[in-house]
Amino acid sequence: MEMKVLKSQLAGFLKANRQQAFTAQNLADGLRMTNESDYRQVVNALNNVVRDGQAQKLEDGAYQYQADDGQVIGEFKANDKGFGFVRYDENLPDFFIGPGNTKQAMQGDTVRVSTLRPSKSADRGPEGVVEEIIERSYDQVVGVFSLGSQAKGIQGQIQLNDKKAASYQILVKDSHQPLHDGEVVVAKILNFADATHPRQLVAEVTQVLGFKDEPGMDIMQIVESKKVPSHFPAEVLEEADAIPNEVLPEEWEGRPDLTDQPLVTIDGADTKDIDDAVVVWKLENGNYHLGVHIADVSHYVKEGSAIDEEAYNRGTSVYLTDRVIPMLPRKLSNGIASLNPNVVRLAMSAEMEINPKGQVVKQSIHPSVIKSHARMTYDAVNQILADDPQTTQEYRELVPMFKEMGELHQILYKMRAARGAIEFDAPEAQIIVDDQGKAIDVKVRQRGTAERMIESFMLAANETVAEFFDKKKVPFLYRVHEVPDEERAKSFFEFTKALGHPVKGDPNKVTPKMMQKLMEEVADDPAEQMISTMMLRAMKQAKYSPDPMGHFGLGADYYTHFTSPIRRYPDLTVHRLIKWYRRHGYGVEAQERYASHLGQIGIDTSSKERRSIDTERLVDAMKKAEYMEDKVGQEYEGIVNAALKFGLFISLDNTVEGLIHISNLTDDHYEYDETHMALIGRSKHHIFQIGQRVKIKVIRVNKDESTIDFQLLNPEDAPTTDIRVKSSNNGRPNRKNARKKRPHSDSKKK
Repeated sequence: MEMKVLKSQLAGFLKANRQQAFTAQNLADGLRMTNESDYRQVVNALNNVVRDGQAQKLEDGAYQYQADDGQVIGEFKANDKGFGFVRYDENLPDFFIGPGNTKQAMQGDTVRVSTLRPSKSADRGPEGVVEEIIERSYDQVVGVFSLGSQAKGIQGQIQLNDKKAASYQILVKDSHQPLHDGEVVVAKILNFADATHPRQLVAEVTQVLGFKDEPGMDIMQIVESKKVPSHFPAEVLEEADAIPNEVLPEEWEGRPDLTDQPLVTIDGADTKDIDDAVVVWKLENGNYHLGVHIADVSHYVKEGSAIDEEAYNRGTSVYLTDRVIPMLPRKLSNGIASLNPNVVRLAMSAEMEINPKGQVVKQSIHPSVIKSHARMTYDAVNQILADDPQTTQEYRELVPMFKEMGELHQILYKMRAARGAIEFDAPEAQIIVDDQGKAIDVKVRQRGTAERMIESFMLAANETVAEFFDKKKVPFLYRVHEVPDEERAKSFFEFTKALGHPVKGDPNKVTPKMMQKLMEEVADDPAEQMISTMMLRAMKQAKYSPDPMGHFGLGADYYTHFTSPIRRYPDLTVHRLIKWYRRHGYGVEAQERYASHLGQIGIDTSSKERRSIDTERLVDAMKKAEYMEDKVGQEYEGIVNAALKFGLFISLDNTVEGLIHISNLTDDHYEYDETHMALIGRSKHHIFQIGQRVKIKVIRVNKDESTIDFQLLNPEDAPTTDIRVKSSNNGRPNRKNARKKRPHSDSKKK
């Protein structure tokens, strides 16, 4: 494990458990770093954490959280103008770091900060000075090599696509390795920027990926820069090859035979790793039987194996435009662990009896043997639910079950709505590429009843499993989405009130029902998109945790991830926990097996999930820019997605996003009103806010930087306002509400 990652994990764990002290052995066991070499690495990392002031070593040799008085440690966020911010607590405003006080910290560096000037208000952080750069974010860079340099011992330079580091000059030390213009390279940083060379780094090439214009190389640059593992080690592939291609007779033992049940899989037409099968029938008492049967990946991926270690390192599969970087080798994910039709497979089953109110009145969670009776697509099931005669005739034997599935979905949907589940139905892009990987179209992915139906069934299974084990009071891994903190809730309430749509309720005790009622009230209102966007930004990120805190966005008291062990390590962990407790009971001795591991698994898998999301987002943005390259000069309608001091982000109907920089708003002098999150003209008083429709022209596209620039057409068509902007920050940037956060998206995930 990298030292930076290990230190971050240890410091985070000690901070989260600040009242307790832990020995190095305790922490090593929790990290599953149990051999002598791993243990030494943990001790070394702990000593570094102590040196950094994030922990203290007690007289008995145990370690406990402790921060230096007057100083904080956080993540540096760079700005192109030379200043930056340091985020050290998700509930407090960031430190502002002036241009002369950054110590040449780069984007993502972990830094120690002292206070220069205290905060003057609750919504603005203090001003600080970077005292020390503790960990570097850029230990390596990925970019395009070009030959030639005037400096002695320098072979050439690397041009980065990363906007946060693009202004740096990356010099390549001459290692006598033959390099060519246009090659995409990975390079290790040898010398960082300093006071003498504030924008210059020296690096050494460690890997050549290929030439820039090769198909797929644009995506691989992003994959490598985000450090997403994309090649399986040989020992992992060898272990996968040794796994049988079919279920062996002895593997049936102790598992109920469910192969006669008419289970089906329902997925997208291009899905290869099919990990869930479902079945529904109506019972004589008027209730419904719902069976959610998930590929038993944990049977094949043993703890501590090479496959397991690599899966833990990856954390999740990464879904990119024209490829998937899987968590597991394809021998597993597309083979024995994929629920292909008409073949016997091992499964973990959640069988539920659900009453007409959507309540689970009985459940059984157990291993099983199953067989999928049909490989259905969303399109086909949607056609059946719409009574398409041809598709209905083709699947006539299964049609009655699909109709009952549709009934049960409606029951479950109404149940979730009644308890306050918030429906965020933001459009999702489908990027079409040609055989060279070039983006040729961007469409909005359609979600029909079949997609929502499977979503309902997976949510039901996830909740049922979580509730069962929470009530057993045993260590378990949950998917949690916390209540928004008071400061964010108050800001959101003030925002909606300013728009004439006050939230009914106390921001100190916000509930999903309050948010849901607000969205119902603004449905089809011009402010709907704006309020929906700001509500999302007020939410916390969902994460994995051993603490059963419920899921705010879903309005669920209990929630976990059980349904996708092929592509998510937390689901694989949940399957192992289920099996462990089935074999060993729920007593104290059984609980000790995983109790110390789950917190760290939650931290690590949440981090890997964010890495995956960031990678997918960057690839999407780059491919959307590629699609728009030949659209310069064309005109479109779009919606204001964000109004900020420096301009307007505009989303087109196909989800492509671009910026109208404030310098291109030439009809007036525009100022930013923070309360209404709007740009307002000083003379003509035109106002631009989130959710507002505008007409634009594409004026610039840069695929390498993933940027698209728009020009506003017909600014005189914008509404006017009586709001007058007051200048408030004396030229200092304000980070309040400036970060675009990705909240939970569990309602669309299996």
